[in-house]
Amino acid sequence: MVTRTRFDDSECPVARSVDAIGDWWSLLIVRDAFDGSRRFGEFQRSLGVAKNILTARLRALVAGGVLESVPASDGSAYREYVLTPKGEALFPVIVALRQWGEQNFFAPGEPHSQLVDRRQGQDLRPLEVLSADGRPLAPADTTVHKVSAQ
Repeated sequence: MVTRTRFDDSECPVARSVDAIGDWWSLLIVRDAFDGSRRFGEFQRSLGVAKNILTARLRALVAGGVLESVPASDGSAYREYVLTPKGEALFPVIVALRQWGEQNFFAPGEPHSQLVDRRQGQDLRPLEVLSADGRPLAPADTTVHKVSAQ
């Protein structure tokens, strides 16, 4: 069996983030949690993922502090999964992936899901990376600096 490369001690924040999320199933679970899924069965129906894979991903997301397992809101014996503040902080990542997907993987007029502002019912503005003074930044406008231990 091939062991998975771990990046939890990497100096790169992208590598550590990818290590914490794990794989595409985990991001889709987080997406569904933002869309209101809370129970194992809801995630399983939405994703069509095998139960053993879903179980492993939910456990990893709970262990990583992205989701929390709580008693069911209806008082039943079931457990529900809710986003923690760490999980909610993934919202811009999910929005960025959604907008990138809309721009690059759908033909004009092709049906797809769309995220809209609940209050106004309007499309979201495209996400932008901005400098501290508000200027839009492109990849060529940035550089990586190492932060030394304190």
